[in-house]
Amino acid sequence: MPAGSPGSSRRTVLAGLLALPAGTGARSAIAQGGSWAALRQPGSFALIRHALAPGTNDPPGFRLDDCATQRNLSAEGRAQAVRIGDLFRTNGIAAADVHSSQWCRCLETASLMRLGETRQQPLLNSFFQDRSREALQIEALRQWIGQLGLARPTVFVTHQVVVTALSEIFPGSGEIVVMQRMSDGRLVVQGRLPTT
Repeated sequence: MPAGSPGSSRRTVLAGLLALPAGTGARSAIAQGGSWAALRQPGSFALIRHALAPGTNDPPGFRLDDCATQRNLSAEGRAQAVRIGDLFRTNGIAAADVHSSQWCRCLETASLMRLGETRQQPLLNSFFQDRSREALQIEALRQWIGQLGLARPTVFVTHQVVVTALSEIFPGSGEIVVMQRMSDGRLVVQGRLPTT
C-alpha cells in the first residue's frame, strides 16, 4: 500500500498504539476492550475480588451469619462496588449470572453492582485462615465451573486467595480477572480489569 494512503495512515496509527508501553492509556484501553469482548463470549466468566474492605483477615471468632463480626466494605468500598457495576453496564453487560462467597463483603459487593440476583456459593468462600482446605476446595470449584452453562455473562465475587488459586493473579480490591473455560476444561486468563 502506498505511503500516505488512508490505509497506510491507519496502519501507522495502530502500530504506534501497539508500540506504547504497557499501562499507557491507549494501549491499556485496547487491552481492556479485548477483555470486555472476551467476557461477553459464551464460556467466559469474571472473577472479582470484593471491593475495598480495609484490613486483612477477619477478627477472631467471626461468623458468616453475622456481618458485625467480619471485616466489611468501607464507604469507599461500597462506592467502588457501585462503580464496578457501572463499568459492566458501560461495556455492554447490563445483567449477569452472579455467584458470591458467603462473606458479607462479597455479598455486599455483588448486591451493589446491581447485575442480577446473587446466589451464594460456598466454593467461593475464603480459605485464608485454613489453607488446608485450598486444594480440595479449588478442585471442587473447577469442577463446578466446568458444569456451569456460561451461556451468558457470569460473575464470581470472591476473595484474593480464590482468585489467585484459579488464575495465578494477585488482584487488587475490586479487580476483575476475565477467564475462559476451554473445550478441554482448562480455565485460561483472558485479561484483567483494574477498577478504582
